[in-house]
Amino acid sequence: MAEFQVVARLSDLPADGGTCVLVSGRRIALFRVGEAVYAIDDTCTHEDASLAEGTLYTDEDEPQVECPKHGAMFELATGQVLTLPAVKSVAAYETRLEGDDILIKLPAGAGASGGTGVG
Repeated sequence: MAEFQVVARLSDLPADGGTCVLVSGRRIALFRVGEAVYAIDDTCTHEDASLAEGTLYTDEDEPQVECPKHGAMFELATGQVLTLPAVKSVAAYETRLEGDDILIKLPAGAGASGGTGVG
């Protein structure tokens, strides 16, 4: 069964920005948009580039991130790819806040044995 795991502190996340954390061997990009926090896989599906380092767009209906390498766009809430050159979406993770802690729900079998930390 999937469980929530603390992955970072809200105070460590830049306002209207992103950062990468390592959770159970996965690179996950966390984005803070106003009072909301989104979590998606950090690596662009087109080519290895960190989405946490991409440009964040918050003026759309749904916040989006642009890959810094070739400009593919991904929706933060769902991980859905929106533009080429990427054609495959990234995984999105359910998030919640408990005080200053950011928690994400990992898929079943991901476990909580890996290290965490802001990267």
